[in-house]
Amino acid sequence: MSSSGSGGAYAPFGHPAFALLWTATLVSNIGTWMHEVGAGWLMATLAPSPAVVTLAQAAGTLPIFCFALLAGALADRMDRRRLLIGINLALLAVVSVLALLVWTGRMTPALLIGFTLAIGTGAALMAPAWQAIVPQLVPAPDLRAAIALNSMGINIARAIGPAVAGVLIASAGLAAPFALNAASFVAILAALTLRRPPPAAPKRAHGSLLSEMAVGLRHVRHNRAMRDTCLRAAAFFVFASAYWALLPLIARGAEGGGSALYGALMGLIGAGAVTGAVLLPKLQARLGSDAMAKAGTLGTALALVLMAVAPVPAALMPAAFLGGLAWIAVLTSFNVSAQTALPDWIRARGLSVYLMTFFGSMTLGSVLWGQVAARGSIPAALLTAAAGLAAAMVATRRLAIGQGEGLDLSPAALWPEPPPPAPGQTEDRPALVTVEYRIAGADLADFLARIAGVRAERLRNGATRWSVHQAVETPELWLESFHLPSWAEHVAQHGRVSHADMDRHAALRRLHGGDTAPVVRHYIGPPR
Repeated sequence: MSSSGSGGAYAPFGHPAFALLWTATLVSNIGTWMHEVGAGWLMATLAPSPAVVTLAQAAGTLPIFCFALLAGALADRMDRRRLLIGINLALLAVVSVLALLVWTGRMTPALLIGFTLAIGTGAALMAPAWQAIVPQLVPAPDLRAAIALNSMGINIARAIGPAVAGVLIASAGLAAPFALNAASFVAILAALTLRRPPPAAPKRAHGSLLSEMAVGLRHVRHNRAMRDTCLRAAAFFVFASAYWALLPLIARGAEGGGSALYGALMGLIGAGAVTGAVLLPKLQARLGSDAMAKAGTLGTALALVLMAVAPVPAALMPAAFLGGLAWIAVLTSFNVSAQTALPDWIRARGLSVYLMTFFGSMTLGSVLWGQVAARGSIPAALLTAAAGLAAAMVATRRLAIGQGEGLDLSPAALWPEPPPPAPGQTEDRPALVTVEYRIAGADLADFLARIAGVRAERLRNGATRWSVHQAVETPELWLESFHLPSWAEHVAQHGRVSHADMDRHAALRRLHGGDTAPVVRHYIGPPR
């Protein structure tokens, strides 16, 4: 996409590809939330134990923790549109069989957990590709608005789907939400089939899937903005998962509770999230992502306390609305922080690490709060989670999110072309690159501070090891060296250097005291 854009809250709808996929996703997400309500209520009917009900919740999120990184590597090396079409076709078949089994009365707790795992696996394989495709649909100034609109769409579906599911369960039976969820996949498949993106350059793999997964993990490890975002997300979601995991039991145990109350509470969470998506953008622009995430954390803790101390519909409903409002404030802040911290070449793998953090924390929290509720009580679990949220916010106060906002991470394409390998030197052999600097004693402290930032950039962009050494015979001579798993990976590294990286290099090279630019040498390892 071009870099032009209005930057308005609803500007992404002016781009037909985004509007088409957003609408189809809304329909599909309505089906997904109908399924969530149906599955939660079905498990609460088949096995009303807190441990079993929360285990079913965990089964939906565990596959994303397990497979998201693999999915990210696939999305960075495959055609994302074709990948999404194939996964949605498989999910259509799985959900159709699930609806048939529920309709014929053959569903058991073990079968339901198995189907939930299968559906979660499909969602895991699809999520990184789906999130990574968003920046391809809108120009850069509209990216924040597009992310917010995607979150709003999910929560509009959360407001509609549960309410419809509650009515359907009461009037048409438990099979109805699953059948309509199966039908909703047709909308996504139609949109993906109709969308014909312009031909893209073929993606070139530089190693095995395992090596590309390792590159993704290494990038996040050395990308401070992403690392801090993931740590903050883990500290939030492991505690905020309490009311998601226990909500079927909260609704079942409330005075006059039942499937209708459960659907109403889920709908109110969605309504609160939609309200937040409409009202919060201006506030977020004024306060920033970090402050909004902290405000949302406090709101979530308050919602947990209200659910614990007053388990009656009159109190649960405003608590659910507040929970949805706070949820969207936190989730949008984290999503924007993750998206803006990643360059496009690693986007799917980087987002997969964020998704692993998100769903891994949700899975751990679901199991944890189910056990706490089973051994104690549901109010005790909710109050403990609220206290944990407050403590986690204090513990992670130094980890700022939104650090990547404003950075230009687009490829700079300013490095000179690397020399071609000599005859017989194959691209799969390991590579070593060295850079020689001449640094005056007065500039040494500044040099060492700046070279530390370059170290993180080299490791983010493909290097596996990095070091810097001072010459004994000539103390003003410093040698930077970094290793890469293959010469092909170093060639790819040239295309990964962003404008923000080049600013760091320019500042470092101004300290170089030689008559010419720092000397760069390339080495290639022996045949394997």
